[in-house]
Amino acid sequence: MVRLKNVFMKCYLALILLFLYAPIFVLIVLSFNDSRSRVTWGGFTLRWYSALFSNRQILEALRTTLFLGLGSAAIATVIGTLGAVGIQAMRRRGYQIAMSVTNIPILNADIVTGIAMMLWFVRFIPLGFGSVLIAHITFNIPYVILSVMPKLKSLNLSIYEAARDLGAGGVYAFFHIVLPQIGSGILAGFFMALTMSLDDFVITYFTKGAGVNTLSTMIYGEIRKGIKPEMYALSTLLFAVIFVILLLFNLLSGKGKNTEDIIERSR
Repeated sequence: MVRLKNVFMKCYLALILLFLYAPIFVLIVLSFNDSRSRVTWGGFTLRWYSALFSNRQILEALRTTLFLGLGSAAIATVIGTLGAVGIQAMRRRGYQIAMSVTNIPILNADIVTGIAMMLWFVRFIPLGFGSVLIAHITFNIPYVILSVMPKLKSLNLSIYEAARDLGAGGVYAFFHIVLPQIGSGILAGFFMALTMSLDDFVITYFTKGAGVNTLSTMIYGEIRKGIKPEMYALSTLLFAVIFVILLLFNLLSGKGKNTEDIIERSR
Protein backbone atom coordinates (compact mmCIF):
# COMPACT_ATOMS: atom_id res chain seq x y z
CA MET A 1 0.00 0.00 0.00
CA VAL A 2 2.83 2.40 0.94
CA ARG A 3 4.73 1.48 -2.22
CA LEU A 4 1.65 2.14 -4.38
CA LYS A 5 1.21 5.51 -2.68
CA ASN A 6 4.83 6.44 -3.41
CA VAL A 7 4.40 5.46 -7.07
CA PHE A 8 1.25 7.58 -7.31
CA MET A 9 3.01 10.58 -5.73
CA LYS A 10 5.95 10.29 -8.14
CA CYS A 11 3.61 10.05 -11.13
CA TYR A 12 1.65 13.05 -9.87
CA LEU A 13 4.87 15.07 -9.47
CA ALA A 14 6.07 14.02 -12.94
CA LEU A 15 2.72 15.13 -14.42
CA ILE A 16 3.00 18.55 -12.75
CA LEU A 17 6.56 19.00 -14.03
CA LEU A 18 5.44 17.96 -17.50
CA PHE A 19 2.73 20.64 -17.57
CA LEU A 20 5.21 23.23 -16.26
CA TYR A 21 8.10 22.54 -18.60
CA ALA A 22 6.47 21.10 -21.75
CA PRO A 23 5.74 24.61 -23.19
CA ILE A 24 9.35 25.66 -22.53
CA PHE A 25 10.61 22.49 -24.21
CA VAL A 26 8.42 23.20 -27.26
CA LEU A 27 9.75 26.76 -27.39
CA ILE A 28 13.34 25.50 -27.29
CA VAL A 29 12.62 23.05 -30.12
CA LEU A 30 11.02 25.81 -32.21
CA SER A 31 14.13 27.96 -31.79
CA PHE A 32 16.08 25.32 -33.75
CA ASN A 33 13.35 24.71 -36.35
CA ASP A 34 14.30 25.83 -39.85
CA SER A 35 10.62 26.35 -40.70
CA ARG A 36 8.61 29.36 -39.58
CA SER A 37 5.65 27.06 -38.98
CA ARG A 38 4.99 25.95 -35.42
CA VAL A 39 3.53 22.60 -36.48
CA THR A 40 6.01 21.33 -39.08
CA TRP A 41 9.67 20.49 -38.61
CA GLY A 42 11.88 21.98 -41.32
CA GLY A 43 15.21 20.70 -40.08
CA PHE A 44 17.81 21.80 -37.53
CA THR A 45 19.17 25.33 -37.87
CA LEU A 46 20.88 28.10 -35.92
CA ARG A 47 19.84 30.91 -38.23
CA TRP A 48 17.27 32.30 -35.80
CA TYR A 49 20.05 32.86 -33.26
CA SER A 50 22.11 34.59 -35.93
CA ALA A 51 19.12 36.70 -36.95
CA LEU A 52 18.48 37.57 -33.31
CA PHE A 53 21.80 39.37 -32.88
CA SER A 54 21.25 41.35 -36.09
CA ASN A 55 17.72 42.48 -35.16
CA ARG A 56 18.12 45.97 -33.71
CA GLN A 57 14.50 46.21 -32.54
CA ILE A 58 14.73 43.08 -30.38
CA LEU A 59 18.17 43.99 -29.02
CA GLU A 60 16.95 47.48 -28.11
CA ALA A 61 13.92 46.03 -26.32
CA LEU A 62 16.19 43.53 -24.52
CA ARG A 63 18.57 46.30 -23.48
CA THR A 64 15.68 48.40 -22.15
CA THR A 65 14.20 45.40 -20.31
CA LEU A 66 17.49 44.46 -18.62
CA PHE A 67 18.39 48.04 -17.71
CA LEU A 68 14.89 48.62 -16.36
CA GLY A 69 14.87 45.35 -14.42
CA LEU A 70 18.33 45.70 -12.89
CA GLY A 71 17.90 49.40 -12.11
CA SER A 72 14.47 49.09 -10.52
CA ALA A 73 15.47 45.95 -8.60
CA ALA A 74 18.60 47.59 -7.20
CA ILE A 75 16.81 50.77 -6.09
CA ALA A 76 13.83 48.82 -4.73
CA THR A 77 16.19 46.55 -2.79
CA VAL A 78 17.84 49.49 -1.03
CA ILE A 79 14.52 51.21 -0.25
CA GLY A 80 12.79 47.95 0.70
CA THR A 81 15.61 46.85 3.02
CA LEU A 82 15.62 50.17 4.86
CA GLY A 83 11.83 50.07 4.98
CA ALA A 84 11.85 46.55 6.43
CA VAL A 85 14.31 47.62 9.14
CA GLY A 86 12.09 50.59 10.01
CA ILE A 87 8.92 48.46 10.08
CA GLN A 88 10.59 45.86 12.29
CA ALA A 89 11.46 48.60 14.81
CA MET A 90 7.83 49.79 15.03
CA ARG A 91 5.46 48.98 17.86
CA ARG A 92 2.81 46.34 17.33
CA ARG A 93 0.06 48.67 16.13
CA GLY A 94 2.28 50.54 13.71
CA TYR A 95 3.81 47.27 12.55
CA GLN A 96 0.42 45.80 11.66
CA ILE A 97 -0.64 48.93 9.78
CA ALA A 98 2.65 49.09 7.84
CA MET A 99 2.46 45.41 6.86
CA SER A 100 -1.15 45.79 5.74
CA VAL A 101 -0.19 48.75 3.54
CA THR A 102 2.76 46.73 2.17
CA ASN A 103 0.46 43.90 1.10
CA ILE A 104 -1.96 46.16 -0.81
CA PRO A 105 0.17 46.52 -4.02
CA ILE A 106 0.70 42.74 -4.09
CA LEU A 107 -2.98 41.88 -3.69
CA ASN A 108 -4.19 44.71 -5.91
CA ALA A 109 -4.89 43.92 -9.58
CA ASP A 110 -2.11 44.99 -11.94
CA ILE A 111 -4.53 46.76 -14.25
CA VAL A 112 -5.77 48.95 -11.38
CA THR A 113 -2.20 49.81 -10.37
CA GLY A 114 -1.22 50.49 -13.98
CA ILE A 115 -4.15 52.82 -14.71
CA ALA A 116 -3.71 54.65 -11.39
CA MET A 117 0.00 55.23 -12.08
CA MET A 118 -0.72 56.31 -15.65
CA LEU A 119 -3.19 58.96 -14.43
CA TRP A 120 -0.68 60.13 -11.82
CA PHE A 121 2.21 60.38 -14.29
CA VAL A 122 0.14 62.13 -16.96
CA ARG A 123 -0.68 64.82 -14.39
CA PHE A 124 2.87 65.42 -13.12
CA ILE A 125 5.53 63.96 -15.45
CA PRO A 126 5.62 62.93 -19.13
CA LEU A 127 5.33 59.23 -19.89
CA GLY A 128 8.62 57.65 -20.87
CA PHE A 129 11.41 55.51 -19.49
CA GLY A 130 11.46 57.50 -16.24
CA SER A 131 7.78 56.84 -15.53
CA VAL A 132 8.21 53.10 -16.19
CA LEU A 133 11.24 53.00 -13.90
CA ILE A 134 9.35 54.71 -11.06
CA ALA A 135 6.39 52.36 -11.56
CA HIS A 136 8.63 49.27 -11.41
CA ILE A 137 10.40 50.51 -8.29
CA THR A 138 7.03 51.15 -6.66
CA PHE A 139 5.58 47.68 -7.17
CA ASN A 140 8.93 45.96 -6.44
CA ILE A 141 9.42 47.47 -2.97
CA PRO A 142 6.75 45.31 -1.22
CA TYR A 143 8.37 42.11 -2.53
CA VAL A 144 11.72 43.18 -1.10
CA ILE A 145 10.17 44.07 2.26
CA LEU A 146 8.41 40.71 2.52
CA SER A 147 11.65 38.90 1.61
CA VAL A 148 13.75 40.72 4.20
CA MET A 149 11.23 40.68 7.07
CA PRO A 150 11.63 36.94 7.96
CA LYS A 151 15.39 37.40 8.27
CA LEU A 152 14.92 40.42 10.52
CA LYS A 153 12.54 38.44 12.74
CA SER A 154 15.17 35.70 13.21
CA LEU A 155 17.97 38.23 13.73
CA ASN A 156 20.16 37.74 16.79
CA LEU A 157 20.00 41.21 18.33
CA SER A 158 22.37 40.30 21.16
CA ILE A 159 25.32 40.45 18.73
CA TYR A 160 24.24 43.92 17.58
CA GLU A 161 23.82 45.11 21.17
CA ALA A 162 27.21 43.66 22.12
CA ALA A 163 28.84 45.54 19.24
CA ARG A 164 27.20 48.78 20.39
CA ASP A 165 28.35 48.17 23.97
CA LEU A 166 31.91 47.73 22.70
CA GLY A 167 31.80 51.16 21.08
CA ALA A 168 30.61 50.47 17.54
CA GLY A 169 28.47 53.16 15.97
CA GLY A 170 24.97 52.50 14.71
CA VAL A 171 25.94 52.67 11.03
CA TYR A 172 29.03 50.49 11.53
CA ALA A 173 27.07 47.90 13.51
CA PHE A 174 24.33 47.81 10.88
CA PHE A 175 26.70 47.20 7.95
CA HIS A 176 28.99 44.74 9.78
CA ILE A 177 26.53 42.92 12.09
CA VAL A 178 22.95 43.23 10.82
CA LEU A 179 23.55 43.30 7.07
CA PRO A 180 25.53 40.01 6.88
CA GLN A 181 22.79 38.21 8.83
CA ILE A 182 19.99 39.39 6.54
CA GLY A 183 22.07 39.20 3.35
CA SER A 184 20.30 36.11 2.01
CA GLY A 185 16.91 37.81 2.45
CA ILE A 186 18.16 40.92 0.65
CA LEU A 187 19.51 38.80 -2.21
CA ALA A 188 16.21 36.90 -2.43
CA GLY A 189 14.33 40.21 -2.51
CA PHE A 190 16.58 41.51 -5.29
CA PHE A 191 16.01 38.45 -7.46
CA MET A 192 12.28 38.56 -6.75
CA ALA A 193 12.14 42.23 -7.75
CA LEU A 194 14.21 41.53 -10.87
CA THR A 195 11.92 38.66 -11.88
CA MET A 196 8.76 40.72 -11.35
CA SER A 197 10.20 43.61 -13.36
CA LEU A 198 11.28 41.42 -16.28
CA ASP A 199 7.92 39.64 -16.28
CA ASP A 200 5.64 42.66 -15.97
CA PHE A 201 3.48 43.72 -18.90
CA VAL A 202 0.30 45.43 -17.68
CA ILE A 203 1.87 48.21 -15.59
CA THR A 204 4.61 48.74 -18.19
CA TYR A 205 2.02 48.99 -20.96
CA PHE A 206 0.07 51.75 -19.17
CA THR A 207 3.06 53.79 -17.95
CA LYS A 208 5.43 53.67 -20.92
CA GLY A 209 5.60 56.47 -23.44
CA ALA A 210 6.12 56.47 -27.19
CA GLY A 211 9.37 54.88 -28.28
CA VAL A 212 9.83 52.85 -25.09
CA ASN A 213 9.48 49.12 -25.60
CA THR A 214 10.28 46.18 -23.37
CA LEU A 215 10.23 42.54 -24.47
CA SER A 216 6.74 42.00 -23.08
CA THR A 217 5.21 45.03 -24.81
CA MET A 218 7.04 44.28 -28.06
CA ILE A 219 5.78 40.67 -28.10
CA TYR A 220 2.24 41.91 -27.40
CA GLY A 221 2.49 44.25 -30.39
CA GLU A 222 3.66 41.42 -32.65
CA ILE A 223 0.93 38.93 -31.73
CA ARG A 224 -1.40 40.09 -34.51
CA LYS A 225 1.36 39.90 -37.14
CA GLY A 226 2.84 36.69 -35.75
CA ILE A 227 5.73 36.22 -33.35
CA LYS A 228 9.12 36.18 -35.04
CA PRO A 229 11.20 32.99 -34.64
CA GLU A 230 13.98 35.18 -33.26
CA MET A 231 11.88 35.55 -30.12
CA TYR A 232 12.02 31.79 -29.62
CA ALA A 233 15.81 31.98 -29.74
CA LEU A 234 15.88 34.90 -27.29
CA SER A 235 13.52 33.13 -24.87
CA THR A 236 15.70 30.01 -25.03
CA LEU A 237 18.83 32.02 -24.22
CA LEU A 238 17.10 33.78 -21.32
CA PHE A 239 15.89 30.44 -19.94
CA ALA A 240 19.41 28.98 -20.22
CA VAL A 241 20.99 31.98 -18.45
CA ILE A 242 18.44 31.89 -15.61
CA PHE A 243 18.86 28.12 -15.26
CA VAL A 244 22.67 28.45 -14.98
CA ILE A 245 22.37 31.31 -12.45
CA LEU A 246 19.97 29.30 -10.27
CA LEU A 247 22.19 26.24 -10.53
CA LEU A 248 25.29 28.17 -9.47
CA PHE A 249 23.37 29.93 -6.69
CA ASN A 250 22.14 26.60 -5.28
CA LEU A 251 25.61 25.06 -5.52
CA LEU A 252 27.21 28.01 -3.73
CA SER A 253 24.47 28.00 -1.09
CA GLY A 254 25.01 24.28 -0.54
CA LYS A 255 28.75 24.78 -0.13
CA GLY A 256 28.11 27.61 2.32
CA LYS A 257 25.81 25.43 4.40
CA ASN A 258 28.31 22.57 4.38
CA THR A 259 31.04 24.92 5.56
CA GLU A 260 28.83 26.22 8.37
CA ASP A 261 28.02 22.63 9.42
CA ILE A 262 31.73 21.74 9.53
CA ILE A 263 32.53 24.82 11.63
CA GLU A 264 29.61 24.09 13.95
CA ARG A 265 30.69 20.47 14.42
CA SER A 266 34.28 21.48 15.08
CA ARG A 267 33.10 23.58 18.00
